Amino acid sequence: MEQAIHTTPIFWIIIAGYFVLILGFGSYFAKYNKNTNDFFFSGRRFSWWLITMSIVATGVGSHSFLKYSAKAFEHGFSSTMTYMNDWFFLPFFLFGWLPIVYYTRIRSIPDYFERRFNRNVRILATIAILGYMIGYIAIGFLTMGKTLEPLLGWDLYTIVWVVAIVAGIYITFGGQTAVIFTDLAQGFVLIFAGLLVFILGINYLGGFDIFWNALPADFKLPLAHFNKPSNFNFVGIFWQDGVAGSVGFLFMNQGLIMRFMATKSVNEGRKAAAFNILFLLPVSTVVVSNAGWIGKAISIVTPEKWDTAIKLDHVFTQVAALVTSSEVVFAFIIAAVVAALMSTVDTLINAVAAVVINDIYRPIVKDRDDKHYLHAAMVISAGATLLGVVAVTFFDNFPTLYEAHGFFHSTMTPPLVIAIFLGIFWKRYTTLAAVATFLVGAFLMYLGNKYPAGLIGPFDHGIEMDPTHPYTYIRALYNTLVCLVSGVVFSFIFTRKVEVKIEIFTAKVVSNAKAHLHSTAKPVSAFGKVYYTLIWGFANMINSFVLNAASDEKLDGITVWTLDKAREMFKGSKPNDAPGEEPVVHWKIEESSDSYVRFSHMQMKEMAANVGDLVYLSDKRRWLGGLKSVHSVYAEPHDEDGVVYMTPDLIDAGLLVEGKALRAEKEM
Repeated sequence: MEQAIHTTPIFWIIIAGYFVLILGFGSYFAKYNKNTNDFFFSGRRFSWWLITMSIVATGVGSHSFLKYSAKAFEHGFSSTMTYMNDWFFLPFFLFGWLPIVYYTRIRSIPDYFERRFNRNVRILATIAILGYMIGYIAIGFLTMGKTLEPLLGWDLYTIVWVVAIVAGIYITFGGQTAVIFTDLAQGFVLIFAGLLVFILGINYLGGFDIFWNALPADFKLPLAHFNKPSNFNFVGIFWQDGVAGSVGFLFMNQGLIMRFMATKSVNEGRKAAAFNILFLLPVSTVVVSNAGWIGKAISIVTPEKWDTAIKLDHVFTQVAALVTSSEVVFAFIIAAVVAALMSTVDTLINAVAAVVINDIYRPIVKDRDDKHYLHAAMVISAGATLLGVVAVTFFDNFPTLYEAHGFFHSTMTPPLVIAIFLGIFWKRYTTLAAVATFLVGAFLMYLGNKYPAGLIGPFDHGIEMDPTHPYTYIRALYNTLVCLVSGVVFSFIFTRKVEVKIEIFTAKVVSNAKAHLHSTAKPVSAFGKVYYTLIWGFANMINSFVLNAASDEKLDGITVWTLDKAREMFKGSKPNDAPGEEPVVHWKIEESSDSYVRFSHMQMKEMAANVGDLVYLSDKRRWLGGLKSVHSVYAEPHDEDGVVYMTPDLIDAGLLVEGKALRAEKEM
């Protein structure tokens, strides 16, 4: 490809300087990774505001700038509706999924499936979640390739490889703490850069009135047309972006879940999620879409300056190049998109490592020290980067990034979203029903993909089918329904009582087959050996799918109906919810092989705390956001007011600074 936008060495020096800054930032915060809990979950220590801004960087992502600018250029203000679909499912997350994953201390989403069902369901969930995250990484790399393509004039895949190497190095050595803190900065940069493009664009056009009056009337509509055109319509976008995309992103995106698990408490996670969805997402939709609106106005007001041959995915880059008056500002804006890529991809690479280590590697390679698993996580991060690059080839076949992302959401998220929702909110959802959600649902989805007119067509709401990419968006409705129906039907047919009977019966069949195969009193013929071997294998397979069928006791703490039990399990005893104060104290070391903290009698009373309750201590400088903090347990009090005695392991884990006061908060 020819270089469409010409730059000087200054531009690339600024871009390179940004990369050096990011890599240095990651390397600095890598020192806080003392174990895999730090690498993956940052020690569960951070304040809501820090996590909120890092979520902005991850959620907006580089693909958002390009794909929403493209749709904004084509369809106007209706591009904003994709970011306004998240509010209706917020309560399900705040009071259902978030407390479950936090209080049960799950290490990955597949880990939840084993606790809720059994090992085989965990394997199915692991395959699904890894496919989802690798695909998301690939879309991130493809986005960066398309961002830099008109600037470099290089082959798309050459750019992808270069970007992947840089991203892989960063996350491999940074871990979750590095990701969170770089994303904190990048969240502010992204919002500022996006709004800067809008301000510069209005100035370039000559004022807001010129911008507003240049746009056609239908361009200003807040919602797309109900069922047309086929590449952007209200009903398709609702099911693809609002349900499959947004619900999937919040409930099953391992990278995002790890952010919430890095907060110091469930309430802090709730604050982060609510503030993000109700305040920052509306701001973000303007940030990522406005380049398309500005580009449309420029193409009308000054058509001679607009390249009509430009690809839709290059609209953002073209607008940024036109409206910036200096190459330094242009470089800064492109660096912001680079920041978005790093934010999205590094989170997902880190999440892939978490899933592989906890769901595949640990069960195989057991009883190793934590440093071994930390090193393995770094190697896996590099491998995930490589797989993401390879997967780019599939998504490059779609007309725009938005269509590619839409097809991806519609196809990859329904089985996991349905399995998670039914697992959380419906106690009757059984193990075999979960298996059916993945396997039967996937089979019906495959049939829908193969015969879209006959199977997806009845649900298309009048949307015209594109023969090249049939039902890119509305297939999300069909896929969601077939997975839901599979799970519900199998739950009614194979109840927990039926599963127990199947488990007992198949165990007897396995035992009987083994007895015949190993019988010395009555040798079995060659045909008999084949017969009993097949019977043994089939019965054993069925048995493994219903093994440890969920009982009422097993559901304690892992459904929305048993959250009180989850809190009790998290603490190890009945929670203490009596309100108390948050005193500021100075710490002293108390040598002990145990791990605990001891406050004075007076401060225990101020906090309404009892021995055995959980406590969170953090550096009183709130702007640190919890970087220097630690969780512990109250031990027997002493009589020295204003002082907390802490064991050495807690001081080391909390990264506490000698002479700096701490703020104490009773957790429960």
